[in-house]
Amino acid sequence: MIDFNSKRTIADSVAELIDAAMQESQDAPRAYLGASSIGEPCARRLQYNFTGAKVDEGSGFSGRTKRIFHRGHQGEEWMAQWLRLAGFTLRTAKDGKQFGFEDCGGRFKGHIDGVFTNGPSGFKYPALWENKVLGAKGFSSLAKHGLAKAYPGYAAQVATYQAYLQLAENPAIFTALNADTMDIHTELVPFNAALAQDSADKAARILAATDHGETLPRASDDPDGFVCQCCSYKPVCWQGSP
Repeated sequence: MIDFNSKRTIADSVAELIDAAMQESQDAPRAYLGASSIGEPCARRLQYNFTGAKVDEGSGFSGRTKRIFHRGHQGEEWMAQWLRLAGFTLRTAKDGKQFGFEDCGGRFKGHIDGVFTNGPSGFKYPALWENKVLGAKGFSSLAKHGLAKAYPGYAAQVATYQAYLQLAENPAIFTALNADTMDIHTELVPFNAALAQDSADKAARILAATDHGETLPRASDDPDGFVCQCCSYKPVCWQGSP
């Protein structure tokens, strides 16, 4: 209940109630390795996530973080509407289901944002569509450095989708929405065959290691370094583990 005698504001109380409810709501765990995360630099973290290893207590997504995820989903829907309004023929689903792929007996999967089948001149079709909603800092880095340098994980995701969905012939059309200013970034991403192969090999390696009871190496030797600092699996990874 809201304590109206508290010095906390109504805004604080309502936000706290919403965040608590959202944090308690649990998303169904994935029973597969997702292509959207295959660009993660630490293979051991991906392995822990795939096997459902115990996470650090209190390290789950906060209610606020889940609201940020929701913003991303909404932003994707907005971008799809705007692109169609601009003359692009964009397909995002078939029979109500996202386009996707699966490999390794269904244990490695991915679902794409959409496919452009036609549209304004200056683009080649069909083309993969991938969209992200970013804060001002991330958006600025993307606009300055490009996808491959600013977000190598997303670049791996795009390359993997292009390969598996047979959309490698034409550059992907990658869009990003600045959540703070609503600015739009658009970038053509040529197919990177080497990156796609590395991503597929990485998935196979993680699954094979898991099947054989092998724990993959960490991406860092420093438990307090950037890679490990905020990892949900830090305790299980470093406690008594080589």
